[in-house]
Amino acid sequence: MDKKNFIKPPKSLLRQVGRAIADYEMIQEGDRVMLGLSGGKDSLSLLHLLLHLQRHAPIHFEVEAMTVDPEMETFRPEVLREYMASLGVPWHMVSQPIMEQAEGHMRGDSFCSWCARMKRGIMYTTLRERGFNVLALGQHLDDLAESFLMSAFHEGRLNTMKAHYQIDAEDLRVIRPLVYARERQLRDFALEAELPIVIENCPACYTKPTQRAHMKELLAQEEAGTPHLFKTLLSTMKPLMARDGGRN
Repeated sequence: MDKKNFIKPPKSLLRQVGRAIADYEMIQEGDRVMLGLSGGKDSLSLLHLLLHLQRHAPIHFEVEAMTVDPEMETFRPEVLREYMASLGVPWHMVSQPIMEQAEGHMRGDSFCSWCARMKRGIMYTTLRERGFNVLALGQHLDDLAESFLMSAFHEGRLNTMKAHYQIDAEDLRVIRPLVYARERQLRDFALEAELPIVIENCPACYTKPTQRAHMKELLAQEEAGTPHLFKTLLSTMKPLMARDGGRN
């Protein structure tokens, strides 16, 4: 890895990610970890956090990254190729016309949900083809809190994303090392480090407000009057984040 291109993340993020990995036993000796790299601030920040831990952790594990290109005019991930090469991290891009396929195959579901499942399936296939056993995703504490409220409000269940779980086929594990980190911390790091953020403006997402956007706004309003809101929510969600609870 080219040291001059490697960026050391702030200690606060390193502590949170290190604690999450330890609490949920996310990475083990010899793991081959593939990062799902969208090019957004969260996954790019997680890339540097994993690379730092790889250099300093007492165990050996591999890190590579992959990007799923849904072949939309509004998504241009090519900038990542040169950047990943500068870091010395193998990068794989898999292209598939997801929006085009949705028009003929999607039944009774939102495009966002269908697209997410399609991308996840593509990533699982890529991991298997390349001999990786762990998929790292960049969802953070804000994402988990939004999912928790969406589940309670619209599904009548107490649920959120899992921090670490094994998929149904039992050959791959999925980890979310940022579950203790706030979105604003990742935004600040990405801006300070001048990470090459790829903006994805999906037409299906910005044509109308989403439930998640509404929950984000609701949480921001509540946090303004309750500074420790997310600390409390994390305590509430922890039982749901374990392998035997929560949603994928």
